[in-house]
Amino acid sequence: MRAVIQRVTNASCKVDDQLTGEIGKGFLVLLGIENEDNNEDLEWLAQKIVNMRIFGDENDQMNKSLADIDGNILLISQFTLYASTKKGNRPGFTRAARPEKAIPMYEEMIEKLTSLLNKKIQCGIFGADMKISLLNDGPVTIVIDTKNKE
Repeated sequence: MRAVIQRVTNASCKVDDQLTGEIGKGFLVLLGIENEDNNEDLEWLAQKIVNMRIFGDENDQMNKSLADIDGNILLISQFTLYASTKKGNRPGFTRAARPEKAIPMYEEMIEKLTSLLNKKIQCGIFGADMKISLLNDGPVTIVIDTKNKE
């Protein structure tokens, strides 16, 4: 799994001009799921996301997590995080998991983050043409790949 975590002041997702998710301060998380991902990847990544300390403390040091600031998560599925650009100019997506695998894992990630953060996770719609708006705070953007844990 790959996640792009953006610290935001606010973020929202619309599908066909309908709001599907909206947060104030917190994380916009773009989540890519690949063929090789399993439940261990999901558990590890969910813990990383929730415990990531990238919010400023009283000394303006990155020491606070989502729980410390009562922050929220907007989770967006994004298979393009597994784009292969080695050959030609048109990316290939063969490493990205097919919907029959990716949808259940995406839904499980929603449940896991909800449980860990103890609040509702805002979301996009899997496979939809989503319009994402955000105000990146910092900017702070962190990329995590579960295949690079060590």
